[in-house]
Amino acid sequence: MKPKTRIQKEVAGLFHKLPELTEKQTAYAFEHCFKHYAHRTKGGILTCTECGHRWKSEHRLAESLCGCTCPHCGKELEVLDSRKRVFKNTEYFSIITTCKHFQVIRFFFVHIDRKVCHPAKYSITEVVQRWIAPDGKTETVARLRCMHLFYYDLWNEWSDMEIRGNKKLRAYDIAPICTYPTIRVIPEVKRNGYKGNFHNILPYDFFTAILSDSRKETLLKSGQTKMLRYSIVRSMDMKRYWNSIKICIRNGYTIPDSSLWCDMIDLLCHFGKDTNCPKYVCPADLKAEHDKLVAKRNRQRERERTEQQRQKAIEDEKNYLKAKGIFFGLVFSDNLICIKVIESVEEMITEGRLMHHCVGGYHNRKDSLILSATIDGKRIETIEVSLATLKVVQSRGICNENTEYHDRIIRLVEDNTELIRQRMNAA
Repeated sequence: MKPKTRIQKEVAGLFHKLPELTEKQTAYAFEHCFKHYAHRTKGGILTCTECGHRWKSEHRLAESLCGCTCPHCGKELEVLDSRKRVFKNTEYFSIITTCKHFQVIRFFFVHIDRKVCHPAKYSITEVVQRWIAPDGKTETVARLRCMHLFYYDLWNEWSDMEIRGNKKLRAYDIAPICTYPTIRVIPEVKRNGYKGNFHNILPYDFFTAILSDSRKETLLKSGQTKMLRYSIVRSMDMKRYWNSIKICIRNGYTIPDSSLWCDMIDLLCHFGKDTNCPKYVCPADLKAEHDKLVAKRNRQRERERTEQQRQKAIEDEKNYLKAKGIFFGLVFSDNLICIKVIESVEEMITEGRLMHHCVGGYHNRKDSLILSATIDGKRIETIEVSLATLKVVQSRGICNENTEYHDRIIRLVEDNTELIRQRMNAA
């Protein structure tokens, strides 16, 4: 698009001046973006998929466990037993740098074509640049994308890099497989608390948060990094909790679990407690205090099951159907774990009661989608997905404990967020 604003015109005049990738940067990308394999046949012949060299396997079991080294190119390889002979893969690589007074994150699409007995063929193309001004305002420079039903990042690699208008497009929200270790940042980023650690937050989200919001800058500088990450992923109303957060900072209390803590503050407000009192907002045992308040609220609900509450429940069901009905029937599985959308307020209350956590009151959350993970019909974890970012906010088992399937559940949800997006787009 044609640059219109002052910052767009400035970026349009600068992005052409960014240097080309150096040989060292390119080599780093090719080395770290992909695993490197030795293809092994049934007869024990090993082939390096990097240089194409072949040799006889001598220590079959040891090679399977520890890998091997190509005697020709010296590359450390994982042994792959397969009849497949052609391997293709793509990953993202990023460079974090500066240009004039802008913080710049450059993303490269890296391709590899491997065929047994042939040297590997690599290619790398820059597809996206995120430009961040010292005040947190951003612009995006990117190539065109080809239209496709399932792939949102199908880049037209022969198109020009240009200013793009939709800065919130998911295709630009890239989590690279690796980042070049030499990182350059503008002075404002260091001033606002950056010390070389992104605290498991995407660099783009991290930089824009601490440059545009003084409260998130304060969270970083005070060591409340879990709350910082939660506030970015959850898109939470910071104003609602900020006074209580300041009490924690003032009393040297580091919030150990942001989701539990915010739920606890909501429960304290529900019971009319003083959320500016360190006694309440800085508990020594957060989980125990949270569970006590949840149990108290559940007992209160049981006492209040009057006709009026039943009528309200009917109204809640109508509102929930209207707000989340487009997602009803959405189910995905990996042949062991089955994950489905919770389809009624009553079902959500039952989930909270049986799992002994506070999801029972989550039906009023407009930007959240609640799902239940089961194995053979048995509930194992309850998942909350932010409809604003399509990221998993939390996944909790019985009594808010993580199960042995926790990482697998999150990965299964994240692999299927495009199904949620399709429902949203179809509405």
